[in-house]
Amino acid sequence: MPPRPIAGLVTGLALLLVAAPPAAATAPEEVETLFESVTDRAEALAARAFDPGTGALPEALRDLDYDTYRQIRFRPEAALWRDAGLFTVQLFHTGFLFDAPVQLNTVEDGTVTTLDFDSSRFRYDDAAAGLARQDLAGAGHAGFRLHFPLNRAAVQDEFAVFLGASYFRLVGRGQGYGLSARGLAIDTARPRGEEFPAFREFWLVRPAPEATRMTVLALLDSPSLAGAYRFDIAPGRDIEVEVTARLFARRDVETLGIAPLTSMFAHGDTTPRDVDDHRPAVHDSDGLLVLTGGKEWIWRPLTNPQALRVSALLDRDPGGFGLVQRARDFAHYLDLEARYERRPSQWVAPLEPWGPGRVQLVEIPAPDETHDNIVAFWVSDTPLRAGEARELRYRTHTFVAEPAGIAPARVLRTRQGWGGVPGDPDPPPRSRRHFLVDFAGGELEGLAADQPVTAELTASRGTVHHLQARPLPEGRGWRASFRLDPEGDAPSDLRLRLSLHGEVISETWNHVWHPDERR
Repeated sequence: MPPRPIAGLVTGLALLLVAAPPAAATAPEEVETLFESVTDRAEALAARAFDPGTGALPEALRDLDYDTYRQIRFRPEAALWRDAGLFTVQLFHTGFLFDAPVQLNTVEDGTVTTLDFDSSRFRYDDAAAGLARQDLAGAGHAGFRLHFPLNRAAVQDEFAVFLGASYFRLVGRGQGYGLSARGLAIDTARPRGEEFPAFREFWLVRPAPEATRMTVLALLDSPSLAGAYRFDIAPGRDIEVEVTARLFARRDVETLGIAPLTSMFAHGDTTPRDVDDHRPAVHDSDGLLVLTGGKEWIWRPLTNPQALRVSALLDRDPGGFGLVQRARDFAHYLDLEARYERRPSQWVAPLEPWGPGRVQLVEIPAPDETHDNIVAFWVSDTPLRAGEARELRYRTHTFVAEPAGIAPARVLRTRQGWGGVPGDPDPPPRSRRHFLVDFAGGELEGLAADQPVTAELTASRGTVHHLQARPLPEGRGWRASFRLDPEGDAPSDLRLRLSLHGEVISETWNHVWHPDERR
């Protein structure tokens, strides 16, 4: 399709951009005008009934299995912008799970050009070889990935992928893909079923040759709403993305999940039941970390429950939240293929006050690591009603074990088991639980064993006893331990932290004990 100026992007809408002389890159004001036009388009889309689209893939691409799809490979020499600059773009083929093509546009020198499908950009190997002889006209693209010299100057490393619904994944220097981010989550874990908004169209703004940031715009659509998104992306040791989302509701949204993060926890420290697996832990993330509006750091270890669990941390104007892969030692996982110790953590921080609401955590039963069973997002106390609009701005970035700025001692591990003593002639009931929570770092670093560190614990239900704090060997931190006699089969919300001379020196360990955690 021939190129068109940005001013012609949305038919029937009054746009401000006037054709400019060619420049090395699209000017910032032109990008903003383009974003305004995408916003206008989203608003107009929300005023109409939702159209799921009827464009079917070419027959040859329907019902592809995984093994065939993975043999379709983009040719690196066909990457966009590989002739100059630090960024290049590679494309994903449709097929397999990706049966809804997205429209891709490039924005260069103030001009928008639709990126049509071209089979010569792809290799069709082995099981997919027959596709090269088929008519694939109209196949479109499933998404794209961004490349940048992240680790070595002469190598274009993949650092971001936009593929499927509103999913995007980021990976920093020396990291391997793990958790995913999403543009939006709607009615996750609600009885009527989750709604998955999808990015329908993207605009890839070509950076100047020396630029180290790039911008991607997107149009999102869903039965409940439509939206315009702006992603300002900066690759580096960690990948940082500033997100602006402008949402327009078609109908009332029951649970609007803002800045959702999706991950996997199969088994690990919190798993009380036997697991028939040679690996001691299997997870992309092992905890939810929250910085509250009151500057309290809260760590909630993840679980793989036997039944669906939805929990919430109530707050006002949170400082941020993230899903974290805190265990960074290969010995914690012993997996040479997956290398879970290299999976990134990801943090979300509002760029403006979000008001009252909650960080919601959804934990879904999963038989193995092939299922993403963890979702975390922000839900405002102010619902989004039909006909209303909302703008949200936040920053999200990858990191390794801890986000920048965390000061208090952190939780290293969580263990629990039966609260009895072997050989006791009069043992307590099997329902008694013994919890051990190890902390390290912060004020505990180099702290002598005779210092009066104390553990503070609250439990919403049940009786707590034997609460104590003791130093770990060789100065490796401190252990808080206690026993819990549950109140029947009622869950208990547990909150534990360490203090020294009356001052809190650790993050708050927060775990909701459920009866299915009993062996």
